[in-house]
Amino acid sequence: MLLPNSDVDWDLVISYDVHMTVSLSHILGAHVTITDRKVALEFLKSNVQANLPPHIQPKAVVKELTWGQNLGSYSPGEFDLILGADIIYLEETFADLLQTLEYLSSNRSVILLACRIRYERDNNFLAMLERPFTVSKVHYDPAKDVHIYKAQKRNQREDL
Repeated sequence: MLLPNSDVDWDLVISYDVHMTVSLSHILGAHVTITDRKVALEFLKSNVQANLPPHIQPKAVVKELTWGQNLGSYSPGEFDLILGADIIYLEETFADLLQTLEYLSSNRSVILLACRIRYERDNNFLAMLERPFTVSKVHYDPAKDVHIYKAQKRNQREDL
């Protein structure tokens, strides 16, 4: 989920969770862009219609996003907040996911990723993420074995 760097409140969900989106949208009064690959968009739209109250539905836009592809349909770095839930799972998508996160975020953006660490490859993605971003674990739920990581682009001065 991303909030743009503008006076308009927007969110972008890279991996959707309608209930999380509803809660955040309702609390923040934000516009929400919920994304998935083209093949899942119709299902996603029907899920939004079935789960969002009618007065919130106009604030939820369903839009195609395939990591690493056609990123030009989004403005680079325009979002303040990116939320991703359980999006770290296929090693062959890690480079594209990282490219997408870098493209869509700015130096002011906050990325929150909720995930389980099931395999060594999941830690490998977090190591990849630490190259362009400062990453910290902000929460762990031992009952569900879910980690929440916060990432922000590294300040250019940090790298000097």
